[in-house]
Amino acid sequence: KEEGFSKELRDPCRDKGKKEGAIKLKVPEDETITFKDFVLGKKVSWNSSEVSDTTILKSDGFPTYHLAVVVDDNEMGITHALRGHDWMPSTPIHILVYKYLGYPLPEIGHLTDILDPEGGKLSKRKGSTSVEALLEEGYLPEAILNFVMLLGWAPKDNKELFSLEEFVKVFDPEGLQQSNPVFNRDKLDWFNGHYIRKMPDSELANMVMPFAPKGASKDEIISIVSLVKDRIRKLSDFSSLAVGYFEDPPLLPELESAEHKKHLEAAAHALENVDKWEKALIDSALMEVIEKNDFNTGDFFMSLRMAQFGSRTTPPVNDSLLIFGKEKTLRSIRKYLK
Repeated sequence: KEEGFSKELRDPCRDKGKKEGAIKLKVPEDETITFKDFVLGKKVSWNSSEVSDTTILKSDGFPTYHLAVVVDDNEMGITHALRGHDWMPSTPIHILVYKYLGYPLPEIGHLTDILDPEGGKLSKRKGSTSVEALLEEGYLPEAILNFVMLLGWAPKDNKELFSLEEFVKVFDPEGLQQSNPVFNRDKLDWFNGHYIRKMPDSELANMVMPFAPKGASKDEIISIVSLVKDRIRKLSDFSSLAVGYFEDPPLLPELESAEHKKHLEAAAHALENVDKWEKALIDSALMEVIEKNDFNTGDFFMSLRMAQFGSRTTPPVNDSLLIFGKEKTLRSIRKYLK
């Protein structure tokens, strides 16, 4: 009603002593409510018979979301309203509120739902993680942000790496996708690894400190970071990558073969005679062993690598020997020479 109330509804309530009550939206009968969704790129319509008379002001005078969001957006001069696809059923209600209040209707778009790797909607019940949990695992804020930017939106030039400032400059609603994006953890790991590799070693050392083996010094962590940086996908990875520098490796039956033992025996003899434990002297001693015994370089260093780490996949072995120190290096080799 233009005068703001209906006497037909007010007077009977007032006569019964009812001074307060909730206010509902009066939905017109048999009308088509329509708008063009700028994300989906199509018109969406409802018959008003599908829309209920929704409460917009509660009996205590407090507005519901349906009224508050419309008034708030209008007061802030919002021109484009983006919401999740699950809010689509509320859109006809909001369109009517805009109309009845005489507000201009903004462009409205509904973002597609993010799916889990199995194709279902992300949900806590299915183990979907929160931003807080990602941060605790060691994902960097800038990596999470960059990853989320590209969930449901694509730039025109297929660029993937954006700072927030760059994203704001190039964002175009036309890049919003109509298909549901999938939360791809491998892609998030890729983004995180990229931002980790960009960090100075000293800064990264500070960030992996909570994941470092007990008793590790700051200098040791910085040295190890420089060797394992390319292998870190999230900060918590540092724990498993660094543990080999502080614990003796497991024994590998594979290294009991005659060929491996020949490599290790020659390496032990050469390293025992390195008076000053420096990278250049270690490298020189080991290369001399290879040339003197006509060893295959790759096979020789694989034997040494496996003896030191208990694995075939490790950080650079010669650099690691410098961190291990002479005593630990020789101890790991001699276990196979008894």
